[in-house]
Amino acid sequence: PESGMIIAQPTLKGQRKAAEVPLRTGGQGRNAIGKVAENAAFRPGNPHKSAKIGRAGAKCCTLLLYCDKITPSFPRALRGKSQTRGGTFMTNVCIIATIVIYLVGMLLVGFVYSKSNEDSTDFYLGGRKMGPLVTAMSAEASDMSSWLLMGLPGLAYLCGLPEVTWTAIGLAIGTYLNWLIVARRLRRYSAKLGAITIPDFFARRFGDKKHLLSCIAAVVILIFFIPYTASGFKAIGTLFNSLFGVEYHTAMIVGGIVVVLYTVMGGFMAVSFTDLIQSIFMTIALIVIVCFGVQQAGGLDTVIDNARALPGYLNMTQGYDAASGTAASFSTLSIISTLAWGLGYFGMPHILLRFMAIREEKELNQSRRIATIWVVISMFIAVFIGVIGYSVSAAGKVPFLATSAESETIIIKLADLMSQHGVLLAVMAGIILSGILAATMSTADSQLLAAASSVSQDLMQHSFGMKMNQRTTMLAARATVIGIAIIGMVLAWDPNSSVFRVVSFAWAGFGAAFGPVMLFSLFWKRANKQGALAGMITGGAVVFIWKYLIAPMGGAWAIYELLPAFLAACIAIVIVSLATPAPEKAVTDTFDEICGK
Repeated sequence: PESGMIIAQPTLKGQRKAAEVPLRTGGQGRNAIGKVAENAAFRPGNPHKSAKIGRAGAKCCTLLLYCDKITPSFPRALRGKSQTRGGTFMTNVCIIATIVIYLVGMLLVGFVYSKSNEDSTDFYLGGRKMGPLVTAMSAEASDMSSWLLMGLPGLAYLCGLPEVTWTAIGLAIGTYLNWLIVARRLRRYSAKLGAITIPDFFARRFGDKKHLLSCIAAVVILIFFIPYTASGFKAIGTLFNSLFGVEYHTAMIVGGIVVVLYTVMGGFMAVSFTDLIQSIFMTIALIVIVCFGVQQAGGLDTVIDNARALPGYLNMTQGYDAASGTAASFSTLSIISTLAWGLGYFGMPHILLRFMAIREEKELNQSRRIATIWVVISMFIAVFIGVIGYSVSAAGKVPFLATSAESETIIIKLADLMSQHGVLLAVMAGIILSGILAATMSTADSQLLAAASSVSQDLMQHSFGMKMNQRTTMLAARATVIGIAIIGMVLAWDPNSSVFRVVSFAWAGFGAAFGPVMLFSLFWKRANKQGALAGMITGGAVVFIWKYLIAPMGGAWAIYELLPAFLAACIAIVIVSLATPAPEKAVTDTFDEICGK
């Protein structure tokens, strides 16, 4: 066949012969794919499998798709029907201008707040001057990351509701409980002790004068934050590569430089205020994509019908196996394991720092309501976008996405489609793409700052005993931000890595290493530094052991590593604390003063 032609070959006798349809660029060509498949009595979505055709039984039809090869550097968003009429030039300008304005705005925020950092407390914790709205939205924006707009919809698109929905439920519960039971005590305790980082808090809380706890905690932060940050840089590269055909590595490096610049300049206040702005962009992106996606799919009824047509796709105890085209199984153990994602919140340094930075302890109630409502709504909209995206593919508007790396670009594909419908929607597409950037940058900046504080404050000064003035401390922190960003980019060099899986592992690492220690430090007076150290090491170690040695055995062992690691850490804290001397009187007196007897 000639380039640019689609040939459908139905093998069932009596079916209507499919015409050869020229492949146009943009949405029209993709519509043609859907129509040819329909003429061949083939159900879109399973081109590699047999499909039931009429009452005669199951046979298969083959779709041979030959696409025009467009110059890779030519923006994919420019391939709509207005390509020959100059309309795509304006579309391109609108998208690029929107994204550039967003990026410049982030840099300006960093520049403005660069003048307000008088010491390390300002740089790392904003001088504890955060209001309730900024605290709530910066915490949740830095929490969600590119996982919200890429990983979550991508997994829903590919496998249906069970895993992503149970994950979202677990995270919603974890968010609420973290704000309810951890935030208030941590704010009060850290202010009393004068701690400005999580490792520093652990050392001061347990009276660790040798700073062994803060040293181990800082190492844990570096181990798990680097791949977490790498997933963010990967999302930036994927965005520009998928939409504009910009070389993946170039896009990733440019995006990383912007994040590093405003983080280095403005510190915690810049990071938090940009997170607030970024959460607004993320919210707009979610709402607009849902409305546009439903319209492109042919209506809400069509979306639901298409999802129901896939075995197990909407079943909360099954799920859809894309490889075999059959219903999967999602057992009770799998549900418990997936809900365990919520345990990770108790150990996330970049979220816990927001609790420590709020202006007044009483304002945490307002922050909790704002954060919980936003998280619940945004996550379930993100899951729904994945379901909608499948129907848009079934309608022939965007290609079918067969792998996890491809399915994570579904929002990018929908924004691409939106950009082909006029200048106004092109601007909106630019806002959506800025929302994806926002999701990535809001997490990457917070992680870089937390990692930098761990190196300059906890390792260099406390553990290694280096004497540094405020100027040297700030320089060390900024150098650390740059160094970690470079390592993150190296780890993200492979464009085929999965955002969801990378974030999943890092989330488990923090949740298991820090979560139990944080809870016991706030609620059990008898916990001592030996128990805290045992729990931290046990939790981090079991994450690796379970992930790479036990889970591959399959069956009941193949559960999310956070759950067994969290439980193992809790057991280690209790046993070691009881087996070693009780904490010093000064430590327990401080606990009684802050947390009550």
